[in-house]
Amino acid sequence: MTERQKDRPWLMRTYAGHSTAEASNELYRRNLAKGQTGLSVAFDLPTQTGYDPDHILARGEVGRVGVPVSHLGDMRRLFQDIPLEQMNTSMTINATAMWLLALYQVVAEEQGADITKLQGTTQNDIVKEYLSRGTHVFPPGPSLRLTTDMIAYTVNHIPKWNPINICSYHLQEAGATPVQEISYAMSTAIAVLDSVRDSGQVPPERFGEVVARISFFVNAGVRFIEEMCKMRAFGRIWDKVTRERYGIEDAKQRRFRYGVQVNSLGLTEAQPENNVQRIVLEMLAVTLSKDARARAVQLPAWNEALGLPRPWDQQWSLRIQQVLAHESDLLEYEDIFEGSHVIEAKVSALEEQCLAEIDRIQEMGGAMAAVESGYLKSQLVSSHAERRARIEAGDEKVIGVNIFEGTEPNPLTADLDTAIMTVDGAVEAEVVAALTRWRAERQEASDRQGLGDPFVFPTVQQSLERLKVAAAGEENLMEATLECARAGVTTGEWAWALREVFGEFRAPTGVSSAPLAVTAEAGTPLAEVREKVARTAKDLGAGRLRLLVGKPGLDGHSNGAEQIAVRARDAGFEVVYQGIRLTPEQIVSAALAEDVHCVGLSILSGSHCELVPDVLDRLRTAGAGDLPVIVGGIIPNADAEQLRAAGVAAVFTPKDFGITEIIGRIVDEIRKANKLDPLEVPA
Repeated sequence: MTERQKDRPWLMRTYAGHSTAEASNELYRRNLAKGQTGLSVAFDLPTQTGYDPDHILARGEVGRVGVPVSHLGDMRRLFQDIPLEQMNTSMTINATAMWLLALYQVVAEEQGADITKLQGTTQNDIVKEYLSRGTHVFPPGPSLRLTTDMIAYTVNHIPKWNPINICSYHLQEAGATPVQEISYAMSTAIAVLDSVRDSGQVPPERFGEVVARISFFVNAGVRFIEEMCKMRAFGRIWDKVTRERYGIEDAKQRRFRYGVQVNSLGLTEAQPENNVQRIVLEMLAVTLSKDARARAVQLPAWNEALGLPRPWDQQWSLRIQQVLAHESDLLEYEDIFEGSHVIEAKVSALEEQCLAEIDRIQEMGGAMAAVESGYLKSQLVSSHAERRARIEAGDEKVIGVNIFEGTEPNPLTADLDTAIMTVDGAVEAEVVAALTRWRAERQEASDRQGLGDPFVFPTVQQSLERLKVAAAGEENLMEATLECARAGVTTGEWAWALREVFGEFRAPTGVSSAPLAVTAEAGTPLAEVREKVARTAKDLGAGRLRLLVGKPGLDGHSNGAEQIAVRARDAGFEVVYQGIRLTPEQIVSAALAEDVHCVGLSILSGSHCELVPDVLDRLRTAGAGDLPVIVGGIIPNADAEQLRAAGVAAVFTPKDFGITEIIGRIVDEIRKANKLDPLEVPA
């Protein structure tokens, strides 16, 4: 080959954060020392949804899936001894993105950084939260305003920052096809860019600067040829939209800029060692093609379907990237797919289908209208149901799950309970105690004022009042938010001030409109389970069996709960499903009011050991202790045994992929709880 300069590798990140700011800071510095070239911050669910650690909904969730950041002091400790002016930091934060960016900016100022040099990304894509991840807080209109204000602020004050990372990653996790993933993400981008343009906060001659700072965060599944073609189509459509709709002439400003986390949905609990090759194939989809190569890559760990990865597991994933970038010859060549008629045909087909779907969404009034109508959510629930049905039928092969299930003993999981990292239950109490101290001391300490003169800045209450006035009016909310950060306001206080003005939002579940995804003809598994449901309802003298599907706590990953709800409905159950973010008290009240025959709880955030026993205790107190409770989620073996000992009738984890079979087992538990003889009808 002709000698040419080797391309610079993409940014290499590891999505990380847990327990406390101090523990996460130690992890970040360790990962940077191993050659990681950027940070990717995982925040815990209370931080993501605007609650302080001592709120009732935060119980069991503090420090579980990320780091708790409740105020300026936490943010200082999170980045202790990490020079932010030299760092490229990605923060996976959406509803509270403005708040976390304000804290980040103030800490950078305290370090003496020039904020115009700060580089990084805030995810800040609220649309996909309504559809797939569930950390939304405010209604679509106010949420779009927060995003708009933040984009306008960063363009003017932090010009190297990516204020939004339009995130199709979680859409694929929720069942999106490549066409849906591109179309829904592009429709979100159009809604955001239209809002910034129409706000008048950025003059028309500078609108190219806005477009140039829009980035995307995508998913790459194991069908890596299709995924690579998806990325090429993504880039073409973005170029077309920004040129034709917004008149951007500068090709550099129209460049499709994206980072990627490869698919976690496809990681399996069964034979988890197979996840390593899945991760490698998925990474190739976004690195092989130079013209569609990711600007930043973060890989999950092989054991994420089992629980929280350990530092060694994260190191393994980092080394996968480093071997490809530094040992292989990938970066020495131009685009190796250029001129392929197979690739070109697939990309063109995707482009045509996506543009048609984008037009359809625009005719509905755009992405926000399609969220509020329930169209986008119902489409995703249907797509996910169809995918699950293909896996259950064996039409879509998953090694170790529905084919080649025999396996040698796995030394990596010989002691399954030590094959993942667990968060000490005492952490939550420590974080809550630290928060109490912060609240008590901030009114007097200059520390609360960003190390400034305590008489220069407003008090906590004054800054919150100013924020509410700004929210009720039309001014950009970033300056008022920065004042709150400097005054020592907490995450929960900032969010509650905006809740008072904007209200809250419960997104459509998409369950009721999802079509039948599996066949129910005579002799099929679903037909047999329908018979069990009907006979059990008759034996109990009930018109129909009633199942409550509940999601306690702040875990917004509702895909599993939705699929159980849809299949139970198709099997003849009357399903009570009220969506995400419920307290144990609300779940028990609904179970009693609806006189259900079973309660199914879905938790993927690790809070099951705190929240499930609370539900059981409340049912017993209410005289409904014989009502069977089942639990599904990412639950280690030791925790599952603990839950069963506490009274849970059955525990399901990702290895239990057969939803129809799960519904049959739910019927069995209902019969057992009501002292009915087992049915011989197979499930």
